[in-house]
Amino acid sequence: MFKEFKDFALKGNFVDMAVGIVIGAAFSTIVKSFVSDIIMPVVGVVTGGVDFSNLFLVIKSPIEGTVYTTLDAAKEAGAVTINYGIFVNALITFVIVAFVLFMVIKGMNNAKKALEEEQAAAPPPGPSAEVELLTEIRDSLAK
Repeated sequence: MFKEFKDFALKGNFVDMAVGIVIGAAFSTIVKSFVSDIIMPVVGVVTGGVDFSNLFLVIKSPIEGTVYTTLDAAKEAGAVTINYGIFVNALITFVIVAFVLFMVIKGMNNAKKALEEEQAAAPPPGPSAEVELLTEIRDSLAK
């Protein structure tokens, strides 16, 4: 059983997958920062100063009738909230990641297709020098 695990762990695909996961996690951090620090402030300005990360709906407040101006204030008071603004940020992050992955895969498919077309258009390689020599010997013997 240990040998099977060792064979699995040392395969190239396993290492490639691990590298992909690490790079994906780093990419996710970059995209989250891009969305929350660059995209959402611009969207907030366009929508009249709305801070999406601070949009929430109070379901239950510990003190009836209390109005919370920020999500942090509501959480600190112990209010139960639906944080739909954070969901909007996550949705935008997902769309950006999905678009980037789409573009990467599309680029890889185009490169693969171009390589296949190049290989199909290339003339087949001629016989090797050894095969030509053997052919000449065969033809000489046939005469």
